[in-house]
Amino acid sequence: MYLNCHSYHSLRYGTIPLDDLIDKAVRSGVTAMALTDINTVTGIYDFITACKNVAIKPLVGIDFRSGNDFRYIGLAKNTSGLAAMNRFLTHHNFKEIPLPKVAPEFESVVIIYAFANAPTELKPNEYIGIRPEEVGKLFGYKGSLDKMVMLQPVTFRTKKEYQLHKILRAIDNNILLSKLGDSDIATPYEVMVSEERLLAAYKEYPQIIANTQAVIDSCDFQFDFESPKNKKYYTTSQESDIALLTTLAHQGMHWRYGKDHAAALARVQKELKVIDELQFSGYFLITWDIIRYSNSRGFLHIGRGSGANSIIAYCLGITDICPIELDLYFERFLNENRKSPPDFDIDWSWQERDVILEYIFNRYGYENVAFCGTNVEFKYRSIFREVGKVFGLPKEELDHLAKNPMRLQQSNSVVREVQEYGMLLEKYPNQRSMHSCGIIISEEPITNYTPLEMPPKGFPIVLFDMHVAESIGFEKFDILSQRGIGHIDDTVKLVAKNRGIRINIRDTSISKNEAKANTYLAKGNTIGCFYIESPAMRGLLRRLKCDNYKTLVAASSIIRPGVAKSGMMKEYIFRHNHPNQFEYFHKVFEEQLGETYGIMVYQEDVIKIALHFGGLPAADGDILRRAMSGKGRSLAALQKVKDDFFVSCAKQGHTETLSQEIYRQIESFAGYSFCKAHSASYAVESYQSLYLKVYYPIEFMVAVINNQGGFYRTEVYVHEARMAGASIHNPCVNKSEFTTTLYGEAVYLGFMHLQGLPVKLAEAIVKERERNGDYFSLEDFCNRVTIGLESLKLLIFIGAFRETGKTKNQLLILASLLFHSAPSDHQMLLLQESVKEYQLPQLERSRFEDAFDEIELLGFPISFTPFDLLQSTFRGDVMAQHLLQHHKKQVRMLAYLISRKQVPTIRGTMYFGTWVDFEGTYFDTTHFPDNLLQYPFQGGGCYLLLGTVEVDYHFPTLTILKMAKMPFVPDPRYSDAKDHQFLTQQRMREDVSSTNREPYPRAHEIHLPRYKMGNDLKEV
Repeated sequence: MYLNCHSYHSLRYGTIPLDDLIDKAVRSGVTAMALTDINTVTGIYDFITACKNVAIKPLVGIDFRSGNDFRYIGLAKNTSGLAAMNRFLTHHNFKEIPLPKVAPEFESVVIIYAFANAPTELKPNEYIGIRPEEVGKLFGYKGSLDKMVMLQPVTFRTKKEYQLHKILRAIDNNILLSKLGDSDIATPYEVMVSEERLLAAYKEYPQIIANTQAVIDSCDFQFDFESPKNKKYYTTSQESDIALLTTLAHQGMHWRYGKDHAAALARVQKELKVIDELQFSGYFLITWDIIRYSNSRGFLHIGRGSGANSIIAYCLGITDICPIELDLYFERFLNENRKSPPDFDIDWSWQERDVILEYIFNRYGYENVAFCGTNVEFKYRSIFREVGKVFGLPKEELDHLAKNPMRLQQSNSVVREVQEYGMLLEKYPNQRSMHSCGIIISEEPITNYTPLEMPPKGFPIVLFDMHVAESIGFEKFDILSQRGIGHIDDTVKLVAKNRGIRINIRDTSISKNEAKANTYLAKGNTIGCFYIESPAMRGLLRRLKCDNYKTLVAASSIIRPGVAKSGMMKEYIFRHNHPNQFEYFHKVFEEQLGETYGIMVYQEDVIKIALHFGGLPAADGDILRRAMSGKGRSLAALQKVKDDFFVSCAKQGHTETLSQEIYRQIESFAGYSFCKAHSASYAVESYQSLYLKVYYPIEFMVAVINNQGGFYRTEVYVHEARMAGASIHNPCVNKSEFTTTLYGEAVYLGFMHLQGLPVKLAEAIVKERERNGDYFSLEDFCNRVTIGLESLKLLIFIGAFRETGKTKNQLLILASLLFHSAPSDHQMLLLQESVKEYQLPQLERSRFEDAFDEIELLGFPISFTPFDLLQSTFRGDVMAQHLLQHHKKQVRMLAYLISRKQVPTIRGTMYFGTWVDFEGTYFDTTHFPDNLLQYPFQGGGCYLLLGTVEVDYHFPTLTILKMAKMPFVPDPRYSDAKDHQFLTQQRMREDVSSTNREPYPRAHEIHLPRYKMGNDLKEV
């Protein structure tokens, strides 16, 4: 009898999780209830399923509101009614117009108004809701009761949750809790009581009870959860779809395998049969259509995920992974027992993804295409900040609450209340957002299922997430982007422009397992390369001496946290290096997992063992894998497959003890495993990157820089380019673009790297030069580009006018003279007559000033290396390239900090550091918690290191015993030492520990008093 229930999907209003709401209804004896969240249907599909499981009749609808103002409740009589409300709400969401006070002419919808603001005339489908506390107002009421229904809203459960509701309302309105008005919040009566007690409130008005029951009886929302909701056919029918797919698959098979490849033909025919039976041919063809468009635009894509287990996907060009070569099971992707949809993950360059999205929306219609939504939840830090704000805490206290664990927060009544209500909000949805990549292409208009919202990105989103989408029959298309593809794509274009060489990087045969690339791989010389450039991955490659594709595929999987944590990564490294010093657990492990030394490395390995040891069909093996990894829907299905596994094992002649142990191993592995096809896709892209790095290193590094890097900061990639033979140049008004440019082997950094230079100004400099030629003097530049004095000085300090032949000091004087009569907004008067020639003095300039200017404006020096700026001439007793020769020995090294990784342990926090020595070679260090207490990191810069060399399977690391930061030379730009000391102390207060990527020391950070550790240096 409840026609207006809110869950916590009524964002920043309702306080009850959906499961708790239904549990409360069961305990209250409710037989029928409506979920009517405010302006959304986010929870209705889970609500329907859960209600039917407990024999409650579910009604679905929407509580329509305009801001804080209640308009009316809409209850769907059927699916057409929901669609009508969805279209209505979508229109107002897109147009950003308030909802009307009177509902439109809805079909198959029951409308309920509040007693206080009901229209004088009601349509046949419209009613007035009477709350229990309003029943007294009916005494002496002369109107008809025929259009009145019981209305007991439900928003919270307890007095504490009522307070939580008020906190949410204050957060939503961005006001103090004390400033909330009656119109901002619900009444304190919006709770669920027993149905008997609810009926008692209306016992004097049986007509109202009967009307309510009639409304409930009129609503019969039946939803088909089983049938697919995606666009059914790419052509016009299932028959023509499978015919086209078959033709394309055979054409692609000849392209990939040549003629008369029996294994490929058998695999193609097998997959086509399953695809046709499950009616997924349209899904494959739509994906192929998107790829076909991408190829027509010359875009590079990477197809990955479990879709790479399909030979049809390989033949259609969706993926570049041969499932026969890697023994990939199609059942991992799609099988007759798997009712959940297939899943293609396709990556494009971040620069080209929007073009692909626009094609999809235009090709298949904005009515039928939308992004999946997602709930952004209240998280630990944001909770205390949000809740503390409505309690009126100042910013300093909010920062303290957000940055510190509860045990370190202040203990007073307000803070305790903030903590108490903050913890209640944990995991509550806070706002809706767009899924990063999941797209739905529907057969029917998507508003049949949900209203749509239009976020700033410009593509509509549904109001439920990917899990709900899957549960109601949608197969999402994952359209992703990554910078790694941008690295590859831009390198190919740069090579064509710079060298006149055209590379068909899509032809993976030129890059996969290429001999020279394999030597780089084995040495971990992979900085800049997708997925294999991190310190951990480069260390693993060296430990494995990884020099082939299949080992790289395995490495891409065992680097995953779950595998490493389980100890399987360590075991794999041992077996790889000592293949004759271990025994296989069982002959099936040797036969099926010989490639990975009997270790289950991939998700597909679960299917292999279930199939070849247990005798289960491959499809059942996939059910086992999904259920164990938490992706299965049914515990009953898992139990059935488990029972079948042991029965089948017994039929194979295995003892129960052995079968139990095998099952235990499968169970312990499945939760953290990684899809082999996914690893293989990553490995192919890694090889493409590596091939370009090996043969076109300068172009590759410029592309990495222009795509804003990868794991490391820009400085590291500039260093890589220099090591490859490039000459690095500061931004130049006559050479540089907004991004970094390449002239032969000369790399000119782009204006985008110049800190403090407005983007529009940088673009204007380039556009003006393209229109009217190079700038021949500072005066010429100022007459052609609208620029302020401060921005002009910034360009002078970085050396952007060096082609004029004047020194920086002369240019600074000239700039001041040119601007001395400028208006107050610091814009120069653009005089076209010739400028007077001034006799400029020759001013001395320290050779270090340029380096400190570069540190200030770029974040790192170009004119010098960090080692050139040290006060000490010591460069270390041992260079990184010789560490292998010093196993278990103590060595002293001087190195520049590249990155560090923080790892929590039982004993405290430890770190792993990555460094570069004077010769430009990288090496890694380990810092244990006890050591860090005495010798902590002190920001970016050069350090003197004392440590013990540990060589682990060809990979040396330095376990740090002592370290001390080395002081740079004094900054010559500051003549007044006191002023300099004040500025450096100001810099010391800045927090530079918020990222694992160590910032290059800025000008004011490089020789602080705290770094003058003479005693420490002597000790080291």
